[in-house]
Amino acid sequence: MDERYPVGRFEFDGEITSNVVDGWIKEMEELPRLLRDAVKHLSDEQLDTPYRAGGWTIRQVVHHLADSHMNAYIRFKLALTEECPVIKPYDEGQWAELSDSKLSVGISLSLLEALHTRLVDLLRSLSPEEMQRTFTHPESGNVSVGRNIGIYAWHGRHHLAHITNLGRRMNWLS
Repeated sequence: MDERYPVGRFEFDGEITSNVVDGWIKEMEELPRLLRDAVKHLSDEQLDTPYRAGGWTIRQVVHHLADSHMNAYIRFKLALTEECPVIKPYDEGQWAELSDSKLSVGISLSLLEALHTRLVDLLRSLSPEEMQRTFTHPESGNVSVGRNIGIYAWHGRHHLAHITNLGRRMNWLS
């Protein structure tokens, strides 16, 4: 298994149907609970363990999920309220080194729970036409709202697998 991409890279070439989107939104809805369950019994030493050589610590991964999904939420809202806005990328590696990445993971877990409540509500309300709206990412081009839902469902699975796979390798999970 590739420790960097434990669930593989995001790939979806099929039609983005309402059933596909509903499944992705359900994954996003479940992520905060699954993430909390994955880290609830970990010590600070365990939280400060990198999930792979050269990778972020579990603590950094949890904070990164909050950072990234806040950016996603804003990107969804921009795409829904502006005509193909150009979004601002950010240096996630540098963000993961800022002082707030050393805080208790409980801060970001609570943030993700609140954020995903709002995000899931927003995404479930979208019409088929709104799913087609787009934003422009300077590095990846135009991204539809529907595809972005899939990207962020994958993103949650991807980082959750970093944590749970490390837990299994280290025999931390009961």
